[in-house]
Amino acid sequence: MESAPHQDEEISAPGLRKIIHVDMDAFFASVEQRDDPSLRGKPVAVGGSRERGVVAAASYEARKFGVRSAQPSVVAARLCPALIFKPPRFEAYRAVSQQIRAIFREYTPLVEPLAMDEAYLDVTQDIKGIGSATRIAELIRARIKAETGLTASAGVSYNKFLAKIASDQNKPDGLCVIRPGEGADFVAALPVRRFHGVGPRGAEKMAALGIETGADLRARDIAFLREHFGSLADYLYRAARAIDLRAVKPNRPRKSLGGERTFDRDISTGPGLRQVLEGIIEMVWQDIEKAKAQGRTVTLKLRLSDFSIRTHARTLDRFVEGRGEFAGIARELLDDLLPLPLAVRLMGLTLSGFEAAEAPPPVEGGGQMVLF
Repeated sequence: MESAPHQDEEISAPGLRKIIHVDMDAFFASVEQRDDPSLRGKPVAVGGSRERGVVAAASYEARKFGVRSAQPSVVAARLCPALIFKPPRFEAYRAVSQQIRAIFREYTPLVEPLAMDEAYLDVTQDIKGIGSATRIAELIRARIKAETGLTASAGVSYNKFLAKIASDQNKPDGLCVIRPGEGADFVAALPVRRFHGVGPRGAEKMAALGIETGADLRARDIAFLREHFGSLADYLYRAARAIDLRAVKPNRPRKSLGGERTFDRDISTGPGLRQVLEGIIEMVWQDIEKAKAQGRTVTLKLRLSDFSIRTHARTLDRFVEGRGEFAGIARELLDDLLPLPLAVRLMGLTLSGFEAAEAPPPVEGGGQMVLF
């Protein structure tokens, strides 16, 4: 549903918002290709190339071979033998993200970042008097291309759910508009795997229940959905009807801050795990200081060699006081879990519990940095 400019004026109906979802195209990989011209036109993956590495982002050339984000690097390399791995450069990605957000804020103060590479914008007020949300989206995409050398796709609609779906409709470098009166039919024709929040396993479960499309989902009543999908039922019921009343929240508070590391080889000894923990403590604490975060809960996560997960947390009745206390709690959490029945392949550490104080500002990447 690619749209011509200036055709979204009916979104001005009373009570309806004008929402844009902007999503950068293969962001990390595109930055690498921009900064290194020798990579252009070639399959590129950002992430670790080692045995336990994970793909963080893949260029569109790599995606043609089936390479995807969150895929083990060994699988990606098998799918695409010519794949070029680049280590992540988060400072470079953050710098570009800041450029993009500065562009957004010239058109509206209501910007809700979801990650470094995507955000919702509420342009209902139209502070520049442009007169069309579609035209605003076009201008933003053109500005991003001119100022960063990168392409972005955008979706325009009257709620967040539809705008996000629309931004993925004509990728890469595309625009899609879903107007009032079109949302329900648009959603009905979609495969349920396109619904935000429905992962591959969720789509498989729905398929087993005879639910393949939005129309199939809309045909199920709320009792059926609650029986089979629990707390997700209300969301699915509304989404199948293109209903989303959420506002764009420019100061969306983050709930946690942390990092994790996947090991090159499984670690089975206490001394080895303690040594790794010290490096993660240092990395996470640097981010905590940078964000000026204050939290009450420290959580340690371990993924064992059989992919089962062990977590252990401690919550104080006050904020954690400084690096020393944070590190001490983390070490105690690990000691409490030792000895383990199996070797460990991943370790993560998180600070959370910001609710009772002013939360730190949102951080790119959803607040959980992965070390490759």
